[in-house]
Amino acid sequence: MSTQNWMRGAVLLVVLSGVAACAKDSGSSADAALANLSGTITADGSSTVGPITEAMAEEFGRATAGNVRVTVGSSGTGGGFKRFCAGETDISDASRPIKDAEAQLCAQNGVEYIQQPVAIDGLAVVVNPQNTAVQCLTVPELKKIWEPGSTVKNWSEVRAGLPNEEIKLYGPGTNSGTFDYFTEAVVGKEDASRGDYSASEDDNVLVQGVAGDRGALGYFGFAYFQENASRVRAVPVAGGAGCVEPSPEAVASGQYRPLSRPLYLYIKKAALARPEVSAFLRFFIEHAPELVPQVGYVPRPAADYQADLQQLAQPGDTVR
Repeated sequence: MSTQNWMRGAVLLVVLSGVAACAKDSGSSADAALANLSGTITADGSSTVGPITEAMAEEFGRATAGNVRVTVGSSGTGGGFKRFCAGETDISDASRPIKDAEAQLCAQNGVEYIQQPVAIDGLAVVVNPQNTAVQCLTVPELKKIWEPGSTVKNWSEVRAGLPNEEIKLYGPGTNSGTFDYFTEAVVGKEDASRGDYSASEDDNVLVQGVAGDRGALGYFGFAYFQENASRVRAVPVAGGAGCVEPSPEAVASGQYRPLSRPLYLYIKKAALARPEVSAFLRFFIEHAPELVPQVGYVPRPAADYQADLQQLAQPGDTVR
């Protein structure tokens, strides 16, 4: 999938007139309109996107005087889409675009949705801090380690000069959008991975595994690396522009390739008829430039958020 397609997925119609109509009828300010909302919004999905949604939910709860409760689950992108397409949730956090099979399941169940890009993330490839020999890994070397059928067991098998020390691998489970993206970007085919590694949908478990094993190698979202930079070490990745260490600047510019990606919300169209849901989406986009970096991710260009807000205000337009 191209970078343009990453950042501009096909979406369905959005009608966000509930909050505007409420404010117009009452003559109250936007803040007062939020405080008059009530209800519960359910979200689930990516453990990468989850922290952003949780931060937004907390701030939105304050803005609505605690009358709107946003619950945020973390069952992985794939697990979130299963619930979303079954009609169990209003919002699905996703670290990859929806798959064809998932979209078909949504269609079968009458679940229409919009896709809203919300931030940019990088994947960090990490080792134990005691491993000072590995200063850079190329994409072909990562593929050699992670591809299906790989027999690489020791660091010395990756490249001459690396120590004869066993590699212990840690990575996301198969329901994770991070797993989907890494396998496609590094191995060349989505879901193509060796199976003999310690897998978890909980990134904190992966951090603990790498931090406790001198020979470990793992990968997870860049934000989780930033939170745990004292416990694990990020390895620069050579993806065509030399060895590039993950950083907000490298992720935003695309220099950290191929391990940077967009993050999404999927919102059920029927849920958007509820004023608390449409207000939350608008709140999310309005506050993304300030809250996304606070959580450890890279915001989209400010102009993109502004364009989304303008389109949300115009029934019949689409979100991109």
